[in-house]
Amino acid sequence: MVRRRALLHATLVLGALAACAHADSFEGGVLRKGPLSVRVGPVPPEWRRVRIDGADLAYRDQPRGGSVLFDVRCGRSADAPLPVLTEHLIMGTTERDFVHQETLPFDDREALHTLMRAKLDGVPMQYDIYVMKKDLCVYDLVYVAPPAQFTVGAADFERFATALHASSPSVEVQGASAGVTSDP
Repeated sequence: MVRRRALLHATLVLGALAACAHADSFEGGVLRKGPLSVRVGPVPPEWRRVRIDGADLAYRDQPRGGSVLFDVRCGRSADAPLPVLTEHLIMGTTERDFVHQETLPFDDREALHTLMRAKLDGVPMQYDIYVMKKDLCVYDLVYVAPPAQFTVGAADFERFATALHASSPSVEVQGASAGVTSDP
């Protein structure tokens, strides 16, 4: 019961950290949000889409007790360094153990990839996090699950996350056109 409550809390915390604007649509593996178009990898059949205020996409990986969050937000937050943006996603966790953290190429930019263990509401959880900045936008991809079920779920998440490709013909920032175009 405590573990279930912690996982529900993790899902809600991830949702609360996401931006306020929702995606306009998600069809055929492509998320559309204003001028942005973002392709993600395959969504496993075990994942069930859930609605969370502020998240562009969220899934519940019921067989593994995991949760998935994808969110993109554009504007000022894109000025923050990747470690600061990652820290924002893991606020509220304790006893953090960073298993692996590296900057790697991701959709023609750099992303910070973090694998960590931490407690959320006193319950051990494991995290797989990607944070990328591109064309004045920040892309957050997070998988969280109990450690015993994490590995199998994380493999599905890696396929989903690492296939990300974002394009934006122009980006609206704070209500004014930024006139930024994406790389071909």
